[in-house]
Amino acid sequence: MALNDPQWGNKKNGGPPDLEEMLRKLNRKIAALLGGKGGGEPSGGGGSGAPSGIGGGLGLIGLIVALVWIGSGSYIVDASQRGVVLRFGKYTETTQPGWHWHLPFPVESVEIVNLGQVRTVEVGYRDNIKNKKLQESLMLTDDENIVDVQFAVQYFLKDPTDYLFNNRMTDDREIVRQAAETSMREVVGKSKINFVLYEGQGQVVADTTKLMQDILDRYKTGIQVSIVTMQNAQPPQEVQAAFDDAVKAKADEERQKNEGLAYANNVVPRAKGEAARLTQEAEGYKKSVIAHAEGDASRFKQILVEYNKAPQVTRERMYIDVMQDILSSTTKVLVDQKSSNSLLYLPLDKLIQGANPGVTPLPEMQPTAKLGEQPAQQPAADGGGRDIMSLGRERRERP
Repeated sequence: MALNDPQWGNKKNGGPPDLEEMLRKLNRKIAALLGGKGGGEPSGGGGSGAPSGIGGGLGLIGLIVALVWIGSGSYIVDASQRGVVLRFGKYTETTQPGWHWHLPFPVESVEIVNLGQVRTVEVGYRDNIKNKKLQESLMLTDDENIVDVQFAVQYFLKDPTDYLFNNRMTDDREIVRQAAETSMREVVGKSKINFVLYEGQGQVVADTTKLMQDILDRYKTGIQVSIVTMQNAQPPQEVQAAFDDAVKAKADEERQKNEGLAYANNVVPRAKGEAARLTQEAEGYKKSVIAHAEGDASRFKQILVEYNKAPQVTRERMYIDVMQDILSSTTKVLVDQKSSNSLLYLPLDKLIQGANPGVTPLPEMQPTAKLGEQPAQQPAADGGGRDIMSLGRERRERP
């Protein structure tokens, strides 16, 4: 009966409801549900049936309570969870995913641990890198510079028993945060500031992850580090301008080095190529001079052999060859005046070539022969003088 029932307390005597009557009604309802015979009122005024009805109702209530107590020992473990059963506070077993039952409280209890949840903790900031925690982010490098580092750690639980029994802290986030800050401070303390800021952030993250996992395993926390993410690494805000200037100077240095290397890569190969070309030309000239010298020496030896056979003929032949070489480069013509030929030879072709080098004389400018005579042979560059001298010698030998 509800307390706000308008009939509550409206008895004739104005007192509270009769508890015995309420128990009898409850007993009758339960008996009717169970098919009992105790549904009527007891006869007589002795009230001998009341104690039995009350006892039966209390037994039924006790049975229901016992069933509820036994049923409270059942529990279900999800696929990403593990159940740790404790008997009077002592570890008993670890249950796998599925439906399980344990002795109800206070004999046994179960702790459900979620192993599949990926958890995140920030070090040096909270929720946003602008919301800095300087007491966590400011670290000292090996070259005695201060660097501001913010990073995040993702982790999950790998051993439920170690996590429940070896951690004094109730918040696993705080455990991971302290281990992460300790590891990062040690790694940064062994590195130069340029390595932390620019060159070796990946190496710093890898070393921090390994050292952090070693610490957590050494203390048997049951926590597995998944990934460490570097959110920001920069000098303190108070000296940011000076570090920017240093960065620009470093960039200018690298740019000038690259320009110098590019210029060297352009000039040095060309110089080497030119040197190789000159060397090859000198080697070729050397071989040519040696070959000409050897050829001249061989020719002189052959001439010497012929000279020993006929000195006079060889001497005249040598004289003719020398005069041929001399007269082939001149424009003068020797004419025999003792001959009956009164036609003077006018070397128009030679005159034209002498006045305009490289111009070929026209065919009509070639010298003509007298009627009945063979055309005169033009003195070539290599044998004209020889023909003229031969013609003069033949005229001198005529009777």
